Parts: sequence; C-alpha cells; structure tokens
Amino acid sequence: MTRRAPDMIRRWGVAACAAFLASCAVEPPVTPVKKPQARPAVVAPPPVVAKPTSQESARLRQYFNQVERAQRSQGLLRVDGGGSDTPFTADMLARNFEQIAFFNEYDGNFSGRGGASPLRRWSAPVRMKVIFGQGVPPSQRTSDRNAVNSYARRLARVTGHPVATKGAPNFIVIIASEDDRAETLAQAAASVPGISTSSLVAFQNMRRDTYCAVAAFAGGADDTTYTAAVAVIRAENPDLLRLSCIHEELAQGLGLANDSPAARPSIFNDDDEFALLTDHDELLLKMLYDPRLHSGMNAKDAAPLTRIIARELTGGPL
Repeated sequence: MTRRAPDMIRRWGVAACAAFLASCAVEPPVTPVKKPQARPAVVAPPPVVAKPTSQESARLRQYFNQVERAQRSQGLLRVDGGGSDTPFTADMLARNFEQIAFFNEYDGNFSGRGGASPLRRWSAPVRMKVIFGQGVPPSQRTSDRNAVNSYARRLARVTGHPVATKGAPNFIVIIASEDDRAETLAQAAASVPGISTSSLVAFQNMRRDTYCAVAAFAGGADDTTYTAAVAVIRAENPDLLRLSCIHEELAQGLGLANDSPAARPSIFNDDDEFALLTDHDELLLKMLYDPRLHSGMNAKDAAPLTRIIARELTGGPL
C-alpha cells in the first residue's frame, strides 16, 4: 500500500489561507498517522537432522551396496525397459498377466509362496503418503519423495485410475532403516483406518535379503477390492535398489501381487534383470484396470477377455 503524508499537506494548506485569504477558515487539526507496528518475525522450522544409525543398519547399508554393485556388474537392474532383445507377443502378455494378477507371491505371513487368487484391485482413488524413519537424511528424503510423486502420476496415467500423493492417505509408503521401522509401522497403523499394528507384524522382522515388501488390505464388504496398502522399503538400500523397490512395490500394491520367472521384460520377476517399470509392465497395469475386468474374477473366467485385451494392446490380430 502507498504511504501518504496528510499532516504535511494540510499544514501547508492552512498557511496559504492565512497569507492570501483573510476569511479562510482554519481546518481542524489532523490526527497523526500511527507508526506501523513491527510484524513478529517468522520462525523457520528447525532443519531435519537424521538420527545416527546403529552398527546393524550400517552393516546392512554396506551389504546392499555390495548387492547393487554385483548385480549391475552382471548386467542386471537394467533401466532401459527392454528392447529388441526382449520381444513379447500378445499370448505371452496374456500368460504373464494371468500368473501375476491371479496368484499371490507370498502367504499372509510372507513365510511361503501364495496360491491362486481372484483378481484384486482398487475401486476408490489411491492416495499415497511417504513416512520416513528418523535415520533417513534430508537429501534422501527429498529424492525419494520426488520419486514417489512422479511414479504416482505415471501409475495414474497408465491405469486410468486416480493415484495421487495428496488427501487423506490410504496407501502408506514407509522408507525406514532397521532402527526405526517399528516406529514408522506404528505411524502407518495410526494413519489409515482399517490397518492395525497387528496386521503389520510381518514387517517387523524382515529377512536380511528382503529389500522391500508390500501388503494390501480389503476392508470393505468385498474382500477382493483393496481399501488400504502399506509398502515398506529399507532405507539402507542404495539409490537404484531403493528406486526399484518404489517401482515394484507400489505397482504390486495396485493389484499385480505375484512374480513370474517367465515375465520379460518385467520387474515382476525375481531375477532382478530390470530395475524399473517396463513397457511390458505398463501393459499389465492397463489390463488390470481395464473396465471389462472386475475384482473377484478368477483366471478361467477372465482368460477370454485378457486374450482380447492383450491383442488390442500389442496390435496383434483378434
């Protein structure tokens, strides 16, 4: 706002009247403009400082760094999405979809292989939130949060289903170290209705060779429609392994719950050949959320439709 000086102007006007016009009336005194009060200083929030990690966490970080270096030296953890060396047909895509969408990778305790399952996916919008352990440094928090935000937008674009990182969360992404995983699991249970601390107990003691894991929950009347999910990613993972966990676990949390040794090029394969979501995997997600399919379908009933959808997506003959 422009500041004015009414006192000076009006005093000059009174003097002019006295000098040139004897009958000029004197204006009443002007109330001085009050001096603006100083605004209180804005106190910046304290900077995030990572909590020191334990020797066990440090050993895990060293171990996972060695794992990533070894895999990359063998040509694994590819980020090119596949190419001329990884062709696939419509029939291969349909077969891979059946194995990945209609079977479970693990049982409920992550202790053994799962079995056949009906199709599962979300009907409500997916709203993701990242929870970091106190031992995660600020630079890693920034890069991981950006990765989740960007990937959520990609998942929404590919599936046609609402996936965002705003609003009341129903999909928690935990990035924490061995030291503070229990604390972040408690935060996740408190953040999402329908998730309890007991339902996350399988995450408490993850095996040393487990980089990450995800669990999706159906809290409504239909036990094949997801209403909540929690992904847990070890903060000790180096950058590429951590990003590969974001890609795989968030996609699996949408309904592609299994891995298949035949799927290629794909992150839904335990061989770790590919680190990031491939073009083949995008087609799997498109199939999962195709309106011609629905939650609760079994593999046999869905097969005629999935073959048609696979041919449409690959440009093959119907």
